[in-house]
Amino acid sequence: MKNKYATIVLSDIHLGNKHAKTNELIQFLKTISCDKLILNGDIIDGWQLQKTGGHWRKRYTDFFKIIMKMMEKNATKVIYIRGNHDDFLDQILPLRIMNFRVLKHYTHYSHGKKYFVLHGDVFDNITSKIKWLAMLGDIGYNLLLWYNKKHNIYRLKRGLPYDSISQRIKKKVKQAVSYISGFEDLITSFANHRNLDGIICGHIHQAENKYIGKVHYLNSGDWVESLTALAEDFNGEWEILKYEGFVELNQHKNDTKKVNIPK
Repeated sequence: MKNKYATIVLSDIHLGNKHAKTNELIQFLKTISCDKLILNGDIIDGWQLQKTGGHWRKRYTDFFKIIMKMMEKNATKVIYIRGNHDDFLDQILPLRIMNFRVLKHYTHYSHGKKYFVLHGDVFDNITSKIKWLAMLGDIGYNLLLWYNKKHNIYRLKRGLPYDSISQRIKKKVKQAVSYISGFEDLITSFANHRNLDGIICGHIHQAENKYIGKVHYLNSGDWVESLTALAEDFNGEWEILKYEGFVELNQHKNDTKKVNIPK
C-alpha cells in the first residue's frame, strides 16, 4: 500500500546531469500517491544537456511516465515551476494541459494558510543576474560531485559509511553558511512583505522545515545528493521525507525486496 499525501514537493532533480539520482527518485515515487505534486524547478538540467556529450536518457523519460501515471490513476494535479537550470521553459510560460501546469511561481492554499511557491533563484544575485558566473560555479559543483563519488568508492571498499564532502562544506565553510543564511533572510523578508504564511522553494540543495519568525520556511532539498522531498499530510502538517530509509521501510511493509542505495 502506498503512502498517501495531500501534497508532495520535489525540486533540483537535474535530469541531464550524470549525478542525478533518477532511479532512486522513480523508486520513491512508486511508494507514494498525492493529490498535488509540485515540481519546484531545476527538474530538467538544460545547462548540462546543452553541453557536448549531453544526452536524454531512458530513465528521464521513465520519470515523466511515472508522473503521467499519477495523473491518470490518481488524478494528481501537477505544478511544474521553472528554475534557473530549466529556464528554457520561459518560451512556453504559462502552459496548462489538463491537470499539468508550467508556471514561474504558484500560490498554494492549505487549511487557511497561504504559501508562495517558487524555485528561489530570483533571490540569488549570481544565478539571476550573472549567468556566466553561475555556470562556472555549476562546473565547480559537478567536479566536486565527481570527486565525492571517487571518495566514497574508496570508503566503500574499506567498509566505511557514505560521506558527503559538499554537504560538509555547506555546513562548515563560513561563506557557504553565510550564503544559505542570507538566502533564507531574503526569502522570509519577501514573505513578510507579501503577508504570506509560508514560502516553499528549492535551489540551494538544502532541505528545511522550520519557522523563521512567523514565516514557515520550507525547502525541498535535491535529488543529486540529499535525496529529499517535502510532504504535506491531509491535516496541513509538513515533513521532510528522505529517500534513505523511507523507501526501504515502505517496501518492508509490503514484504518486498529491500532497496540497496547506491553511493
